[in-house]
Amino acid sequence: MTGHMTNELGWMLDEVLKIPEARHAILLSADGMLRAHSKDFDRDEAERQAAALCGLQSISRSTAEFCAQASSPWQQTLIEFVDGYVFLVAAGSGAYLAVSAGQDVDMESVTFSMHKLVDRLGKELTSLPRLTSAAGASDSTGTQ
Repeated sequence: MTGHMTNELGWMLDEVLKIPEARHAILLSADGMLRAHSKDFDRDEAERQAAALCGLQSISRSTAEFCAQASSPWQQTLIEFVDGYVFLVAAGSGAYLAVSAGQDVDMESVTFSMHKLVDRLGKELTSLPRLTSAAGASDSTGTQ
C-alpha cells in the first residue's frame, strides 16, 4: 500500500509506548492510509489496522446524534477487549492517532500522553484530504 513510506514520525509515536502496558501506536490519515507506526509494529499489520481504524472513526463520528448533538465533533473512541484497549484520537485535520494497550494500562496516562503528543507535533500530524471535491473534502477531514 505505502511501499515508499519512510516512517519518519515513527520515533515520535514510540514516546507513547513508554507507558507500561502500551503496545503499539499508529498514525493514520482520514482515508485510512498509514502515516507512521511504532518501531516494533509490523508495517503490513499497521497498514491493515490503519484501514480498520479509519472505518471505526467514521462509524464513531456518525453516532453524534446518539449523544443528542448532531453537530458535536468527534474527539476520541475507546474500545475495550478482555485483554486490553484501543484508543483512537483526533490528531489534527484529517489525521488520527491510535494506541493499543494491555488490560492493566493506566488509561488516563495513555490518553494524556496521546494528547500531549498531538499537541507537540501539531502540523506535522495534519494530513490533507485526498479528495478534492467540496463534498468529499468535508467528509474526509474528520470534521462535520
